[in-house]
Amino acid sequence: MSKYAYIFIGISALVGCADIPVNNTYQGTLNSNSNVAQRSNDQSLIEIARQLDDIQGQVSQIQGQTEDLTYQSQATQDRQRTLYVDLDDRLQDLERSISALNSMNVVNKEEILFGELPIPGGTDEENYQAAFELLKEQNYELASLSFIRFLAAYPGSSLIDNAQYWLSESYYASNQFEQALAQFSKVINEYPRSRKIPDALLKVGYCNFELGNWDQARLILTKIQNEYPQSTVAKLAEQRLKVMNDRDL
Repeated sequence: MSKYAYIFIGISALVGCADIPVNNTYQGTLNSNSNVAQRSNDQSLIEIARQLDDIQGQVSQIQGQTEDLTYQSQATQDRQRTLYVDLDDRLQDLERSISALNSMNVVNKEEILFGELPIPGGTDEENYQAAFELLKEQNYELASLSFIRFLAAYPGSSLIDNAQYWLSESYYASNQFEQALAQFSKVINEYPRSRKIPDALLKVGYCNFELGNWDQARLILTKIQNEYPQSTVAKLAEQRLKVMNDRDL
């Protein structure tokens, strides 16, 4: 056979190979793998988007909490400034009152005992401050008499409810609990709008405690906790109730 015959046979073989079709199964596998990869990528993007939404929500929540804390801090500072100004005003008023008292002649014990006001001819405020000074000096007998004289002399005074309260306190401080209970009850019953009501209620509870009226004491102290929560008197009532519980009273 000539060399040209061999060349012709080789070319025919190559042409035959070119006509062989590509395997359909293999092509399908390639397409399937491509679709799986695409779906996986889509799911990953969805998950990332969800996580970003969660993070954004958390950031918004933290921002809101930060704004709340900032507002609360500002409100606290405002309250503190208001309390400071109020306290400063009260201290100045007290200093002026003490200065006025020092310039006045307060009568002696015998004159008070025989019915005189601490400062005869003085104003209601001057006599109130004089009686209060006697109470602070722990001169309870003269303090109680001075407040009694005040109540009789100045029934229309704006200090009348305070005078009634401190009269009650003079009895309580000298362990005259029955008299103190009666006088503190007057504060509650006769001056229902007084700012001294919470303190008077607390002392009514204390007086009942000292007198052994456990049920009444517990009733009053519990009432204070319910009506004046978060207040100083509520905390004091809680402490006395704890004493009662510890003693099984």
